[in-house]
Amino acid sequence: MGAAADVPAASVGDIRSGSPPMITPKETKNNASTSFPAKDAAMVDTSKGSALDIKLPKPKLPGVKTSDWNTANLGKRLGVDALSAATAGGLVAPLICMIDKGIIENASGKRSISASLLASATTLFTRPHRFLTSKPFLLIFAVYTGTYLTANTLDTTLSTVRKKDAATATSGAPKFFATSAANMSLSLYKDSQFTKMFGTVSARPVPPVTYALFAVRDSLTIFASFNLPTVISPRLAEVLPAAIPAASAAQFLAPAAIQLLSTPFHLLGLDFYNRNGNTKMGERFVKVRQDWGMSSLARMCRIVPAFGVGGVVNGGMRRRGMEGL
Repeated sequence: MGAAADVPAASVGDIRSGSPPMITPKETKNNASTSFPAKDAAMVDTSKGSALDIKLPKPKLPGVKTSDWNTANLGKRLGVDALSAATAGGLVAPLICMIDKGIIENASGKRSISASLLASATTLFTRPHRFLTSKPFLLIFAVYTGTYLTANTLDTTLSTVRKKDAATATSGAPKFFATSAANMSLSLYKDSQFTKMFGTVSARPVPPVTYALFAVRDSLTIFASFNLPTVISPRLAEVLPAAIPAASAAQFLAPAAIQLLSTPFHLLGLDFYNRNGNTKMGERFVKVRQDWGMSSLARMCRIVPAFGVGGVVNGGMRRRGMEGL
């Protein structure tokens, strides 16, 4: 019985009945490291003797992936974006280059728009290598390739982070602001170079007022290209035949019609560069009024390929390229 004297009474009863002995709270403190199976030892923190800290393993949620981005063929998709933009830019650049050059030469009094267009067309068809490597052509090519590429890469970026189909094209505010910023900045630089190259005065810095007037001109065109069509298309649907899609008609008519309003800003900006600051505003308005009709018509002609044909070619080529990946 001496051996049983050191064991609590409750434990002796357990021994007699054949049941496993109970561990008292006092013994638990001293034997915490051996009271759990070895496989659970990692979940027990015995660094603090006053209490037991049991760490539960983190549950794994089924269906949750490390990344939800659509990065499949991302390099090839960016290549399609660049190729589509360059193709559309190269397609519309020759005509736009000739028209822009003709408007500036006519405003400066160097020669008429028709004479300028004839000279440019002659160079294009008789010496195409010279025309296609000239600075004016490359500037126009950069403007529209850069604008289309901005729109394409934004679409690819959003389809990647939102896990959408690669051919998805957006039309929201981010695309409007991104393409506007790209087009306006590139166009302002292009116009400053064209003004210096084809004006009648010696090359000099473009005055800030000219930049400001060009910015107003571009803001009106961009507004008419991206925002106005959705406003006027319901009204056009009421008067146009059913065979003519109102949305497509609005996309061509709105940016073309706005040139009647934006062209005077363009001509006034050119006049501030071509004539010194001593010229009276009345004289400037007379010059703008003289050139307004023909210049507006010419700018309408450049808008159709720039925002119509170019946009259709870029969008269609990008969509087919993405679907083929």
